[in-house]
Amino acid sequence: MREILVHFSDIPLRTLSDGEVLLKEGERTGHLYALASGKLEVLRGETQVAILEEPGSLIGEMAVLLDSAHTATARALGPASVHVVEDGAAFMSAHPELAWLVSRLLARRLNAATTYLADIKRQFAGAGNHLEMVGEVLESLMHQQGLRGGRQASQRDGYRD
Repeated sequence: MREILVHFSDIPLRTLSDGEVLLKEGERTGHLYALASGKLEVLRGETQVAILEEPGSLIGEMAVLLDSAHTATARALGPASVHVVEDGAAFMSAHPELAWLVSRLLARRLNAATTYLADIKRQFAGAGNHLEMVGEVLESLMHQQGLRGGRQASQRDGYRD
């Protein structure tokens, strides 16, 4: 993460107080943040999904890359400071080394999520309950092509149903 933080050295800092919301799930800002110090809690709905405390942790990168609303809420757990980039897409375009680091970070997250889901699928295979839907979630993750044309693109790229 410190490799990421290097790219934000000239970017202004914003100080957050305990409990202050940095960004809200569902809002569309285009902002990209890098944690400089402190802790941030990441929530989807009311569920805590992560605590970020490593300097260089990124916040808002998914919304920037997907050109969408924020997928989670981030709020300070105690005093914190973040570097604030107003136009995250332009910043990422201007810093290809950062884009590469973010790509690797997101690939690790996706790998962890699919590994976890595959483990759950194996554990509950044939259980006859709602956990069988994990297979559908895995299929969706593995074959989702978003802007590339859905099923046709996945077949063109060698993925088959």
